[in-house]
Amino acid sequence: MSGSGPVRRALVVDDSPTQALDLRQRLVRGGFQVAIAPSGSEALKAVERQMPDVLLTDLLMQEMDGLELVGCLRRNYPGLPIIVLTAEGSEESAVAALRAGAAGYVAKKNLGRDLYRMLENVLMHSRAARAEEHAAKHLTLTRSRFVLGVDSALLSPLIGRLQGNLRRLKLFDETEQTRIGMALREALANAIEHGNLEASSQLREEDEAVYHRLLAERRQQSPYRERRVFVMAEETRGGVTYSIRDEGPGFNPANLPDPTDPANLERVSGRGLLLIHAFMDEVRHNETGNEITMLKRCPLTSRRTDTV
Repeated sequence: MSGSGPVRRALVVDDSPTQALDLRQRLVRGGFQVAIAPSGSEALKAVERQMPDVLLTDLLMQEMDGLELVGCLRRNYPGLPIIVLTAEGSEESAVAALRAGAAGYVAKKNLGRDLYRMLENVLMHSRAARAEEHAAKHLTLTRSRFVLGVDSALLSPLIGRLQGNLRRLKLFDETEQTRIGMALREALANAIEHGNLEASSQLREEDEAVYHRLLAERRQQSPYRERRVFVMAEETRGGVTYSIRDEGPGFNPANLPDPTDPANLERVSGRGLLLIHAFMDEVRHNETGNEITMLKRCPLTSRRTDTV
């Protein structure tokens, strides 16, 4: 993740000096300038002194646990992206933290595999949410339709475009825009990888390298390479609705892992759906399992007085 761009600041919150130091070393190798707070209360003071680009917090702490810290930060610093770190046995608290406002999570046992990828995704969407504020007081509705192939490189530009619609309508704060972007990425990646390319989550669970080789091969093979993903987006003052449909064979939605079960935090096959359900207000699949519809209501609607 390191590069020649501006220095990125991370704040690590953990009451275990050993774990905090390990995480600091990983982040420094990734190009971050890192500060450590040994408790939630110290983290709040540190954020007040200097806003970091991202905050990573343990969930199980003595003085103020990670869930309470997430809630406090979400109320007072809504633009700060937060990543929670989960230990075995803290899965239920991690789900609660995602619902309270965290932008993502990483299991401590999978730091080497998932940390940089999660940071990259969260910071990318956070930057997009902060960029280019556009005044649009009289804009009340936007609709758009996109047709994608099986190239995942198109996901970031598309999500950035959809986040731009949210900024123009001024529907959500930066953190919610980041969370919506994360949900869109999971749903779009599922449509391409599991739907059109028919790569199983079980294979990814067993061997991620083999999984990605299969994706690369099928992007060059028929019928996989000809398949498309259809994206419909509607943004109004009341909220947003996204429908994403692939041309794969589909599946039985009844066989999906329970998206509310914290145990799925540790499973590749359940992680994406859990994030989607945590970040969106309504999620449903069609009967054939090749289309997902996600709805997010705007919490500011009742307070708006704009007239057209």
